Amino acid sequence: MEKKLSVAERQEVDRQLAVLQRGVAEILPAADLEKKLIRSVKTGKPLKVKLGLDPSAPDIHIGHTVVLNKLRQFQDLGHLVQLVIGDFTGRIGDPTGKSETRKQLTEDEVKENAQSYADQLFLILDREKTEIHLNSRWLSSLDFSAIVDLAAKTTVARMLERDDFSKRYHSGQAISVHEFFYPLMQGYDSVALESDVELGGTDQTFNLLMGRQLQPHYDQEEQVIMTMPLIEGLDGVKKMSKSLGNYIGIQEQASEIYGKSMSIPDDLMVKYYELVTDISLEKLGEVKKGLAEGTLHPRDAKMALAHQLTAMYHGEAAAEEAEAGFKRVFQERSLPQDIPAVPISSADLEDGEIWIVPLLAKLGLVASNGDARRMVKQGAVKIGEEKVTDVDARIALTEGMIVQVGKRKFAKVTMGS
Repeated sequence: MEKKLSVAERQEVDRQLAVLQRGVAEILPAADLEKKLIRSVKTGKPLKVKLGLDPSAPDIHIGHTVVLNKLRQFQDLGHLVQLVIGDFTGRIGDPTGKSETRKQLTEDEVKENAQSYADQLFLILDREKTEIHLNSRWLSSLDFSAIVDLAAKTTVARMLERDDFSKRYHSGQAISVHEFFYPLMQGYDSVALESDVELGGTDQTFNLLMGRQLQPHYDQEEQVIMTMPLIEGLDGVKKMSKSLGNYIGIQEQASEIYGKSMSIPDDLMVKYYELVTDISLEKLGEVKKGLAEGTLHPRDAKMALAHQLTAMYHGEAAAEEAEAGFKRVFQERSLPQDIPAVPISSADLEDGEIWIVPLLAKLGLVASNGDARRMVKQGAVKIGEEKVTDVDARIALTEGMIVQVGKRKFAKVTMGS
């Protein structure tokens, strides 16, 4: 007969459940997570908590940290994180949400992206409680009979339950056979590591459940699935994405993180506090209550959020400096003190003038000429105090001229030879 939990053990299980359930979209099944925590508390053996990473897009932004912060909570509670960098599965590419077969990455591309991921992950995770695995270690060694055996553990009908596969099938769009192997291989990762819990976004539910489906076939206890919400970007509508430009990168400059954070829509502030900061449950409750009762001004809540996010990735001193700079520019309407001076060669001028598009690029204020045109058309470009909205505008340069793009990017023109 199994020994009952002591009062202290029960309290510890309840404490861990309260932390781990915060901000979660779904736990499948919730009862199994409690059972695993009870066993962990009684035996002192940490749970093995897995996250699979497809290394096709290695630039981590705040949206990615929703899952990473949950992993850090597991670590702070004494559990072990298993990061699986899909150097093998990445050659296929996750078909989730895709309307066509994805281009396969080369082995060199996958390895380069995997290294970039690893360099960024420990800005959030505890290195001492993290295992990093490349799934080529076990997947590349499977012979064809083992692959056939793996494929026999699910059905085509089950695969077509996936919304993206179903839509492509019924619309007559091609589905390559190798794409069916992505969820199978991700599930096999859980078998190889004997994972207790697997995390992912809500768009990954099918893939995560595959591991739970496969483990009993290999005489393992089924893993628990924990899905985290997808967080909207700075536009307040679409999922945060670098390609959409609505993101906050965790390796951006402190002033950029702070400034972008001040663009978070008011109605998303609590969600950001809950999912992408390490704020305590008690403090989160105070923020929610203050905003609901009107005793906390949204501007003050947002500045505190911006400060916290900046401090998480650059430290308290940098966050204070970024906040002071933001107040100076946007609340006091003054220019930043550290505007970079950029020389423009006379060879770039024609009759003392230069086209606005290459000017912005040469000043380093835009990523490309296309980006420059877009910024001008959006009314985001100013020369001194004058807004420039004509993409064909030619600018007569003067020494010390201040050029601004958006709210946070400035450059001072100096005349070179």
